[in-house]
Amino acid sequence: MDKARIPDGAPAPHDVALRLQGQVGDGITWARHRKARFRRSASAIRVLSLALAAGSTIILGLQHLNLWTGLAFSLVAVGTLVNAVEPFFNWRSRWILMEEAQYRLQRIRDELEYLLLKTPSPDVKFDDLDPFFERIQGVWTDTSERWLEYRRAGQVGSG
Repeated sequence: MDKARIPDGAPAPHDVALRLQGQVGDGITWARHRKARFRRSASAIRVLSLALAAGSTIILGLQHLNLWTGLAFSLVAVGTLVNAVEPFFNWRSRWILMEEAQYRLQRIRDELEYLLLKTPSPDVKFDDLDPFFERIQGVWTDTSERWLEYRRAGQVGSG
Protein backbone atom coordinates (compact mmCIF):
# COMPACT_ATOMS: atom_id res chain seq x y z
CA MET A 1 0.00 0.00 0.00
CA ASP A 2 1.30 3.45 -0.88
CA LYS A 3 1.40 4.98 2.63
CA ALA A 4 2.87 8.25 1.35
CA ARG A 5 -0.38 9.05 -0.48
CA ILE A 6 -2.78 8.16 2.36
CA PRO A 7 -3.08 10.83 5.06
CA ASP A 8 -2.90 9.72 8.68
CA GLY A 9 -6.26 8.51 9.93
CA ALA A 10 -7.69 8.17 6.39
CA PRO A 11 -9.35 4.87 5.56
CA ALA A 12 -7.56 2.44 3.28
CA PRO A 13 -8.66 2.42 -0.36
CA HIS A 14 -10.17 -1.04 0.06
CA ASP A 15 -12.32 0.27 2.94
CA VAL A 16 -13.41 3.18 0.75
CA ALA A 17 -14.33 0.69 -1.98
CA LEU A 18 -16.45 -1.26 0.50
CA ARG A 19 -18.17 1.95 1.54
CA LEU A 20 -18.86 2.78 -2.11
CA GLN A 21 -20.36 -0.67 -2.47
CA GLY A 22 -22.62 0.08 0.47
CA GLN A 23 -23.70 3.39 -1.06
CA VAL A 24 -24.48 1.71 -4.37
CA GLY A 25 -26.44 -0.98 -2.54
CA ASP A 26 -28.39 1.68 -0.64
CA GLY A 27 -29.11 3.48 -3.90
CA ILE A 28 -30.34 0.30 -5.55
CA THR A 29 -32.60 -0.44 -2.59
CA TRP A 30 -33.97 3.12 -2.65
CA ALA A 31 -34.62 3.00 -6.41
CA ARG A 32 -36.18 -0.49 -6.13
CA HIS A 33 -38.64 0.68 -3.46
CA ARG A 34 -39.55 3.82 -5.41
CA LYS A 35 -39.89 1.83 -8.63
CA ALA A 36 -42.25 -0.66 -6.96
CA ARG A 37 -44.35 2.14 -5.47
CA PHE A 38 -44.58 3.99 -8.78
CA ARG A 39 -45.42 0.75 -10.64
CA ARG A 40 -48.23 0.00 -8.16
CA SER A 41 -49.56 3.53 -8.46
CA ALA A 42 -49.42 3.43 -12.27
CA SER A 43 -51.24 0.10 -12.31
CA ALA A 44 -53.87 1.24 -9.80
CA ILE A 45 -54.62 4.37 -11.82
CA ARG A 46 -54.99 2.34 -15.01
CA VAL A 47 -57.25 -0.25 -13.36
CA LEU A 48 -59.38 2.42 -11.69
CA SER A 49 -59.73 4.32 -14.95
CA LEU A 50 -60.70 1.14 -16.80
CA ALA A 51 -63.22 0.12 -14.12
CA LEU A 52 -64.85 3.55 -14.12
CA ALA A 53 -65.08 3.67 -17.90
CA ALA A 54 -66.45 0.13 -18.11
CA GLY A 55 -68.90 0.70 -15.27
CA SER A 56 -70.21 3.93 -16.73
CA THR A 57 -70.59 2.36 -20.16
CA ILE A 58 -72.57 -0.55 -18.74
CA ILE A 59 -74.73 1.74 -16.65
CA LEU A 60 -75.40 4.06 -19.58
CA GLY A 61 -76.85 1.01 -21.32
CA LEU A 62 -79.46 0.92 -18.54
CA GLN A 63 -80.59 4.50 -19.16
CA HIS A 64 -84.25 3.89 -18.48
CA LEU A 65 -83.44 4.05 -14.74
CA ASN A 66 -82.74 7.60 -13.58
CA LEU A 67 -80.65 6.39 -10.63
CA TRP A 68 -78.37 4.42 -12.93
CA THR A 69 -78.05 7.22 -15.42
CA GLY A 70 -77.01 9.61 -12.68
CA LEU A 71 -74.56 7.07 -11.31
CA ALA A 72 -73.12 6.51 -14.79
CA PHE A 73 -72.53 10.19 -15.35
CA SER A 74 -70.89 10.38 -11.93
CA LEU A 75 -68.55 7.55 -12.86
CA VAL A 76 -67.72 9.26 -16.15
CA ALA A 77 -66.92 12.43 -14.25
CA VAL A 78 -64.69 10.59 -11.77
CA GLY A 79 -63.03 8.71 -14.63
CA THR A 80 -62.33 11.98 -16.37
CA LEU A 81 -60.84 13.35 -13.16
CA VAL A 82 -58.60 10.29 -12.74
CA ASN A 83 -57.47 10.57 -16.36
CA ALA A 84 -56.71 14.25 -15.84
CA VAL A 85 -54.73 13.65 -12.63
CA GLU A 86 -52.70 10.69 -13.93
CA PRO A 87 -50.54 12.74 -16.34
CA PHE A 88 -49.73 15.12 -13.50
CA PHE A 89 -48.22 12.33 -11.39
CA ASN A 90 -47.27 10.11 -14.32
CA TRP A 91 -46.41 7.14 -12.15
CA ARG A 92 -45.35 5.02 -15.11
CA SER A 93 -42.62 7.43 -16.23
CA ARG A 94 -41.39 7.77 -12.66
CA TRP A 95 -41.29 3.98 -12.42
CA ILE A 96 -39.22 3.81 -15.64
CA LEU A 97 -36.88 6.54 -14.37
CA MET A 98 -36.22 4.44 -11.24
CA GLU A 99 -35.80 1.33 -13.40
CA GLU A 100 -33.05 3.11 -15.34
CA ALA A 101 -31.35 4.36 -12.17
CA GLN A 102 -31.47 0.89 -10.64
CA TYR A 103 -30.01 -0.69 -13.78
CA ARG A 104 -27.12 1.78 -13.90
CA LEU A 105 -26.38 1.33 -10.19
CA GLN A 106 -26.40 -2.45 -10.56
CA ARG A 107 -23.85 -2.20 -13.39
CA ILE A 108 -21.60 -0.05 -11.20
CA ARG A 109 -21.97 -2.49 -8.32
CA ASP A 110 -21.09 -5.46 -10.52
CA GLU A 111 -18.00 -3.75 -11.94
CA LEU A 112 -16.86 -2.64 -8.47
CA GLU A 113 -17.32 -6.17 -7.13
CA TYR A 114 -15.25 -7.48 -10.02
CA LEU A 115 -12.48 -4.97 -9.30
CA LEU A 116 -12.42 -6.04 -5.65
CA LEU A 117 -12.39 -9.72 -6.56
CA LYS A 118 -9.50 -9.44 -9.01
CA THR A 119 -7.40 -6.96 -7.00
CA PRO A 120 -5.83 -7.91 -3.68
CA SER A 121 -6.90 -5.56 -0.84
CA PRO A 122 -3.52 -3.85 -0.42
CA ASP A 123 -3.35 -3.14 -4.17
CA VAL A 124 -6.67 -1.25 -4.37
CA LYS A 125 -5.91 2.43 -4.97
CA PHE A 126 -8.04 5.54 -4.62
CA ASP A 127 -7.44 6.25 -8.29
CA ASP A 128 -9.16 2.93 -9.07
CA LEU A 129 -12.21 4.01 -7.07
CA ASP A 130 -12.64 7.57 -8.33
CA PRO A 131 -14.38 6.51 -11.58
CA PHE A 132 -16.91 4.46 -9.59
CA PHE A 133 -17.70 7.38 -7.32
CA GLU A 134 -18.07 9.69 -10.31
CA ARG A 135 -20.42 7.25 -12.03
CA ILE A 136 -22.55 6.89 -8.89
CA GLN A 137 -22.80 10.67 -8.66
CA GLY A 138 -23.62 10.76 -12.37
CA VAL A 139 -26.56 8.40 -11.90
CA TRP A 140 -28.07 10.61 -9.20
CA THR A 141 -27.31 13.82 -11.07
CA ASP A 142 -28.85 12.52 -14.29
CA THR A 143 -31.93 11.13 -12.52
CA SER A 144 -32.49 14.38 -10.59
CA GLU A 145 -31.91 16.62 -13.61
CA ARG A 146 -34.28 14.61 -15.79
CA TRP A 147 -36.94 14.75 -13.11
CA LEU A 148 -36.53 18.51 -12.72
CA GLU A 149 -36.73 18.99 -16.51
CA TYR A 150 -40.00 17.04 -16.57
CA ARG A 151 -41.38 19.16 -13.73
CA ARG A 152 -40.30 22.47 -15.27
CA ALA A 153 -41.85 21.53 -18.61
CA GLY A 154 -45.09 20.59 -16.90
CA GLN A 155 -44.89 17.16 -18.51
CA VAL A 156 -43.97 14.88 -15.65
CA GLY A 157 -42.09 11.88 -16.94
CA SER A 158 -42.34 12.56 -20.67
CA GLY A 159 -39.18 12.33 -22.65
